[in-house]
Amino acid sequence: MITLVDYKAGNLTSVRRALDHLGIPCQVSADPETVRRADKIIFPGVGAAGAAMSILRECGLDSALKEAFAAGTPILGICIGCQIILTHSEEDDTPCLDLLPGACLRFRVSDPTLKIPHMGWNGVIVTQPHPLLVHLRPGDEFYFVHSFYPQPADASQVYAISDYGGEFPVAIGKDNLFAVQFHTEKSGAVGLKVLENFANWQI
Repeated sequence: MITLVDYKAGNLTSVRRALDHLGIPCQVSADPETVRRADKIIFPGVGAAGAAMSILRECGLDSALKEAFAAGTPILGICIGCQIILTHSEEDDTPCLDLLPGACLRFRVSDPTLKIPHMGWNGVIVTQPHPLLVHLRPGDEFYFVHSFYPQPADASQVYAISDYGGEFPVAIGKDNLFAVQFHTEKSGAVGLKVLENFANWQI
């Protein structure tokens, strides 16, 4: 059973619908103890880092996620759930969960034709193999909506990149933790396959 962390994230319903479509059992919970005991966790989200971290702390979900990670529970972060697993976010100057050392950085593009937020379909290039990305082919595109991107301190923890006025990481991870900046649930067949791969992921 996959537990979706409920911290009022805007894309929670769409992620659950995607899992239902795939026939993958899941539950939605805002209960820290349920998150601690989960078999697998999806940590989704849209919105601002400061507000997300505030809700996580108020609900005790920050500690629950840290304990689940330390216990070896497989975790998939999506969008904001990819950004606030890092140490710090430039958005609202926010201290984050620090599951993965690094920072969430604001896009700084010099090309005036490139609008921020970065919104729409963009190609993703796998830079090193990972079980959640085994199906990807050169040219596969995913759907993005974001003004910030994840930058782990250790470059070996980057598994895929994209390009928007310069290359940036879009899939990062370590051990039982994997996270993607793009929206799996809005990215058609290739996005759904990432969710299916996560459901089948054996650590």
